[in-house]
Amino acid sequence: MKKNLSRRDFIKLSGLALGGLAFQSPFPRPGEGDYGNIARVTIRDIDVRAEPRDGAQIVGKRLRDQLVEIYYDLEPPDAPAFYNKLWYRVWGGYLHSTYLQPVEIRFNEPLQEIREGGQLGEVTVPFTQSYRYSRSEGWRLEYRLYYETTHWVTGIDEGPDGQPWYRVTDELQPIDYHVPAGHLRPVSDEELSPLSPEVPSGDKRIEINLSTQTLQAFEKDQLVLQAPVSSGVARSTPPKNGIPTETPRGRFRIYSKMPSKHMGDGRLMGGDLDLEAYELVGVPWTMFFHELRTGYALHGTYWHNNFGWQMSHGCVNLRNADAKWLFRWTEPVNWPPQIEKTGYGTLVHVF
Repeated sequence: MKKNLSRRDFIKLSGLALGGLAFQSPFPRPGEGDYGNIARVTIRDIDVRAEPRDGAQIVGKRLRDQLVEIYYDLEPPDAPAFYNKLWYRVWGGYLHSTYLQPVEIRFNEPLQEIREGGQLGEVTVPFTQSYRYSRSEGWRLEYRLYYETTHWVTGIDEGPDGQPWYRVTDELQPIDYHVPAGHLRPVSDEELSPLSPEVPSGDKRIEINLSTQTLQAFEKDQLVLQAPVSSGVARSTPPKNGIPTETPRGRFRIYSKMPSKHMGDGRLMGGDLDLEAYELVGVPWTMFFHELRTGYALHGTYWHNNFGWQMSHGCVNLRNADAKWLFRWTEPVNWPPQIEKTGYGTLVHVF
């Protein structure tokens, strides 16, 4: 049975999580505490309300990357209709679920060696701070990597604390940075083995209903997966790249699958948590589907928890577990996992 966390202990943990400048992990080691159900704040700040409704009195704030303990969840009958109804009871009041990512704290035994070509790893703590090393400047802050993001581990080195740290190679740059080995779980090949490989490729299809914000996967006429999604929000001001932010309608094919994708322009962050930079590192289970190859994709999501409502810049956001299932089920088959696999893949019908 999970014990309740004292306010003093949780404030201590949340404060450490905000720091991120020390080399030691801000999270407790196994046996040092049971933190129950916790979530990470994914935006600059969110309001704590006295009651679970938008108009209620604001009694506090929680800041980006702070951790909150969830006592229980609820769906008030009078919740507004323009976002999901899920609220969380937390210390001091209530938080809406949109920008709270449910997380866990799990440590891993470091691998003794990394296979040639790299090993896919998944972050298993709320976040881990990466560092880059140079002879002239030593260890310097780089990207912050978040829970359930995926990354290509290409080596093991001694970190700034003298412990094993994984060398992670960014597929977009490419550059190398390092994170504590205990914060990443190696993803085995067996875990990503294809689903329903015996079903002919022409019998698999994905249907995405933008009106209901739902995705369905079919094998012929049999429904094998139904999941909420968050598609693109149309914006009155066109983006700089000229690509519409509304998810396109039509019939497409998945043409590229990447188990880890750095979405953005590749800007080095140096520890900066600028939300406007739009640098999303380690987006998991990415499946590009538009024939013009303009970047529209199905993928896992770690920066919001508002599935069933439009949220994205054009992609189709999925819960990480649903995206992983689709990654295994769709074609082209990317297994054993490699950085990218291209080909004429599964039908995606968006309407």
